[in-house]
Amino acid sequence: MLMIGDKAMQLLVFLVISTVIAILSWPSLRNPRVHGFYRFFAFETVLLLILLNSTAWFQHPFALLQVFSWILLLGSLILAIHGFYLLRVIGKPRGKIEDTTRLVTQGAYCYIRHPLYASLLLFGAGALLKEVSWTSLALFIALAAFLIAAARIEEAENLQHFGSEYTEYMKKTKMFIPNVL
Repeated sequence: MLMIGDKAMQLLVFLVISTVIAILSWPSLRNPRVHGFYRFFAFETVLLLILLNSTAWFQHPFALLQVFSWILLLGSLILAIHGFYLLRVIGKPRGKIEDTTRLVTQGAYCYIRHPLYASLLLFGAGALLKEVSWTSLALFIALAAFLIAAARIEEAENLQHFGSEYTEYMKKTKMFIPNVL
């Protein structure tokens, strides 16, 4: 998939994957007041970044930007696996992974409130660096905006669910980047 050069094939891949994402996100797409609404657009933006830069993913594999890109992509994968593991084991979800019964404050969650969104941000940055252009930079900025919107709404949901425990947690942690944002 990453070496897709033909525009028609890229469009087909986009439509197929977008349809799957839309089906999985359908309940959220009807309500812009839930975090899943903006998360859908974040996923779509990442998909566009991947497809836009798909021909450059394996060109010049040892160029500095390519090496840095792969480091970001690997970091994204590690952070996502770590975040999902903690939500499953410590969060004790009721059904879906995001329906946790306990507030997770260990591991990456000790430093940032949204490791999974941070993982998407790292992934987007890695995809951006595959072939930097004005279009890919605009998509990355849109990705960041969608993730910030999703995180803010999710925080309001968490405040309702966890109350003062989440308020205290917010005072001790940053949204995506430890000690920064």
